[in-house]
Amino acid sequence: MKGGPGTASPGHPPRVGHNRGVSDEVTAIDDPDDERLGDYRALTDLALRTRFEQPHGLFIAEGHQVVTRALRAGYRMRSMLIDAKRADQLAHLADGAPCYAAGPEVLEAVTGFHVHRGALASFHRKPLPAPAEVLAASNRLMVLEGINNHTNIGAIFRVAAGLGFGGVLLSPDSADPLYRRSVRVSMGEVFALPYAYLDPWPDGLKQIGDAGYTLIGLSPSSGAIDIGEVAAAERARPALMFGAEGPGLTPAALAACDRTVVIPMHAGVDSLNVAAATAVACWELAQPAPRHSATVENSDSHGGPHV
Repeated sequence: MKGGPGTASPGHPPRVGHNRGVSDEVTAIDDPDDERLGDYRALTDLALRTRFEQPHGLFIAEGHQVVTRALRAGYRMRSMLIDAKRADQLAHLADGAPCYAAGPEVLEAVTGFHVHRGALASFHRKPLPAPAEVLAASNRLMVLEGINNHTNIGAIFRVAAGLGFGGVLLSPDSADPLYRRSVRVSMGEVFALPYAYLDPWPDGLKQIGDAGYTLIGLSPSSGAIDIGEVAAAERARPALMFGAEGPGLTPAALAACDRTVVIPMHAGVDSLNVAAATAVACWELAQPAPRHSATVENSDSHGGPHV
C-alpha cells in the first residue's frame, strides 16, 4: 500500500490537478492507496497512530465543528479530506490547504471506519508551553496522572473548560490530548486550554506548590476528607489531581498532595468514572466556600472515586 503513517512527509502534500465533478478547490481521489492520503491512513490503529502523529507533528480533527475550532485556535492545516457528496458544504474550510474528496468506500478503506461526519483535517501541532506557563495562566488547574484512555482525556478537557479550570498538567504516561478521539469527545476544547507534560514525574509536582496552588488529590486514602469540606483558602487556587481508573493516584503522587478528598457515594456504589468525577470535583471546588460538613455523615459510603 502506498503512503501511510510510515511514509507521509511533513508539510503540505503537493497540490495536483482537479478532476471533473468537483469544485476547483477540491481534488477528487478514487484510489484508497493514493499517497496524498497518508495522514489519514489507519486512523483506528491506536498503536500506529501514536507512533506516527506526534513524531510527525500532526493531529487529525474530525467533523465541521471541531475543524472550525482548530482553525479558530490558530492551528495550521496540512490538508483536508471530505466526503465528495458534501464538498460544496465543507471545502471552504480548507482555506488554501490541499483539499481531497472521496466517496464513502474510499474514505472507509483509507481510515478504517465510516466517516459519517463528512470531514477530516490534518493539522500541524504547535509547540507545547512549559509547565510554568500553564501554571501562570489560571487560578485553577487540572493535574492528570497516568490517564491513558483517550475518551476520558477528551471528556476531562471539556469539563475543565466548562467549569473554569484554565489549564491541564499531565504525567508523561498520560494519553495524547490531540489524538482524534480525545479531540472529538472534547468538542474541540483541547484547543482552548493550555496544557503541558510535567516531567520529571512525580518530582515536578513540586512546581505546583511553588506557584501558589494547593494540590488536591482525589483518592479514598487515609486522611481524605469530603470534598465539600475543603476550606475556602484551599479553594482559592486549587490544582485538582486525578489518577487512572482502577489504580488511582500512585503513592508518590499522593505524598505530594497538600490535601486528599473523596466524593461521598451512595447505594453501595464505590466510585465514579474519572470523567464524571472530574465534573463533580471541579464544580465543587469552583464554589468559594465549603458546604455543611454533614454530607459524609448522611452518605452510604465514604469511598469516593477510585481515580
